[in-house]
Amino acid sequence: MVPPSQTNTIDFDAAKLQRLGFSSTRAQSLQPVSLAQLRQQLGMQLQTSLDAERILKLFFAQVQRLVPLDALAYQYPISDLRLDLGARANHSAAYRLSHEGEYLGELIFRRKHRFNDEELGQLESLLASLLFPLRNALLYRAAIQSALRDPLTDTGNRIAMDQVLQREVELARRNLQPLSLLMLDLDHFKAINDQHGHSAGDEVLKAVADTLKVQLRNVDMVFRYGGEEFLVLLSGTCRDAASMVGERLRHAVLELQCLAQGRPIELSISLGCATLLPGESAESLLRRADNALYVAKRDGRNRLTMAG
Repeated sequence: MVPPSQTNTIDFDAAKLQRLGFSSTRAQSLQPVSLAQLRQQLGMQLQTSLDAERILKLFFAQVQRLVPLDALAYQYPISDLRLDLGARANHSAAYRLSHEGEYLGELIFRRKHRFNDEELGQLESLLASLLFPLRNALLYRAAIQSALRDPLTDTGNRIAMDQVLQREVELARRNLQPLSLLMLDLDHFKAINDQHGHSAGDEVLKAVADTLKVQLRNVDMVFRYGGEEFLVLLSGTCRDAASMVGERLRHAVLELQCLAQGRPIELSISLGCATLLPGESAESLLRRADNALYVAKRDGRNRLTMAG
């Protein structure tokens, strides 16, 4: 067993900084620096990473060598990115960031006393060194997120599901917390495609996915498992609570109003539910939920079956 004080993680971004001669950021922060020197150094340091949070943390630490700050806040709603560094303070300077007309988020500097004009000019000059590296990091983040999303339903895809399920099983086991899965299938979906066309079928899938997300907590996760099947991951949720969530989802889909050429489409879902057992693997948990779904469909559909 590796002791808690040790790690096997290799920090490639830190290694890049060392190769560039920035091996001790903390020591640097104590050294006085001119605006021109800091801009030059930031230009090299900020391009060592494609992690937006790391870039902003490095920027915050280095800017304080020239302009004292108490906090930095950043948000980029397009990618659901929000970062708060330091302690909140009364005075602030806020900026809407953009690069060649492309929106890059909102950034706020905070501190306990007011900024003067010279300091604001210095901050704005230093922000110019942030824009290009931040844009690259946001593009990289968007590409990663896109690779893990189902483009039709905007739910997680199978790749994302495999990663998240394994992680959540390990966390549940480590923290002795419950974890439940709902595997659900849209009943008679082939008939919907055959009678109303595949475009109508796509609209139904999107509507069902949106309904599932509305009914769930922010911490719950929805994945498109394949075709008309979805998987809902319920962290910190025991068997009884997961059963209630499943019934809530089933009723919400029954009440969903979908039309094709002015005609209503009758919708229902079948669900299988499984709760993590002591020592159980992610594969076994998923298999039990899938088996429970099979039983629900075999027994007449539009019902929830709990795994044994």
